[in-house]
Amino acid sequence: MTAPSALNLTASWAGIAALVVFAVAYVFVVTEEFTNVRKSKPIVVAAGLIWMLVAAAMQQQGSDAAAALLEETLLEYGQLLLFLIAAMTFVNTMVERDVFEALRAWLVTRGLSLRALFWITGGMAFFISPVLDNLTTALVMGAVAMSVGAGNARFVVPAFINIVVAANAGGAFSPFGDITTLMVWQKGLLGFFEFFSLFVPSLVNWLVPAALMHFSVPKGTPGADRGFRRMKEGGGVVMALFAATIVMTVALHHFLHLPAFLGMMTGMGLLQIHGHLIRRRELASGSQMEGFEVPAGFKVARRPFDIFISLKRVEWDTLLFFYGVVLCVGGLGALGYLTLLSEYSYLALGPTTANVLVGLASALIDNIPIMYAVLSMHPEMSHGQWLLVTMTAGVGGSLLSVGSAAGVALMGQARGVYTFMAHLRWSWAIALGYAASIWVHFLVNAEMF
Repeated sequence: MTAPSALNLTASWAGIAALVVFAVAYVFVVTEEFTNVRKSKPIVVAAGLIWMLVAAAMQQQGSDAAAALLEETLLEYGQLLLFLIAAMTFVNTMVERDVFEALRAWLVTRGLSLRALFWITGGMAFFISPVLDNLTTALVMGAVAMSVGAGNARFVVPAFINIVVAANAGGAFSPFGDITTLMVWQKGLLGFFEFFSLFVPSLVNWLVPAALMHFSVPKGTPGADRGFRRMKEGGGVVMALFAATIVMTVALHHFLHLPAFLGMMTGMGLLQIHGHLIRRRELASGSQMEGFEVPAGFKVARRPFDIFISLKRVEWDTLLFFYGVVLCVGGLGALGYLTLLSEYSYLALGPTTANVLVGLASALIDNIPIMYAVLSMHPEMSHGQWLLVTMTAGVGGSLLSVGSAAGVALMGQARGVYTFMAHLRWSWAIALGYAASIWVHFLVNAEMF
């Protein structure tokens, strides 16, 4: 959303103050690892301050448009919020039902070589992330890599880099793969099936660095496995419900032109009913240890399934950060900054250069505010260019370990082993994959430009 053309407040006291507030908040966001202040906290405060400045500046100009602009921005966020809450609840339920743990255990017990597991974990990350988010995919595959390569940094480092690149690349060719692709789809700029035109470029983005890293992976086999773990009762039905919910969401959006969140929330309602049935069965089977009284101040080790536990474990820090970003960017747009940025990027440099730079910028700045800014500017571009910026914003974060949620999460999972510098040593290979994927996109999707 941009401000009315008659109001350019970028040079006003409020416009300058809003920009300073956003810059200070974002310093805290990018230094989260060092300050231990969750990224949502400063950005939520900044959002409130920026809109106060917007309202004050517009009133000085005799305009009362601030409230209407804020409500429009909030409506966009609300639809994405409900979609993501439903998706995250499904994922958390699958975690609780040990769906991913069973997958990890199955892979570990196959007796595969380290190089084979390097390719399998990368391949699975690439093909799972279009359905799950890239963060969850990276954590699951990272757990597999840590299980088979504990104490072997020569395997863990390239395996983790491979997983980050694959998860980000896989998430780029599906509306469900990343928040940025979801935003583009819900904005109506690309149809659901148009995203799959990015499959080959995204595949190249992963395969090029993976092939270059292949020979750095040791040839040996992993140590003894940790045993097999079965999926809990009802886990298969949860997976089936998730798949059915995705199909329903796409169908409602395509045929009835209803917002995507409606299908996801309806599917979550079905998941709640299924969760109720699981809970009744577990209560009936005596899962609370009948006849044993838990002492005061203690909790039972295993409780019956509760869907609201899965809901509670939603990544609220991410969702609140997303709220802050959307409102901050919307406020800066209302002041005229996005119009100014559009003139100095897409109009001055051209869409191809600007879209390539968007991907490079996403390695340093979270891709959510970057993509929301692009969507708010709404430059006139062909479908091929919208696909290009969707891909570059999604895969550009792979260039640095801190450039994506997947990379940051895996640095925590293998602290001291998979580090910023360890990832940086292979950034040249990832950059080659980035360049190759852009070239392939222009080659295979030439008719879209």
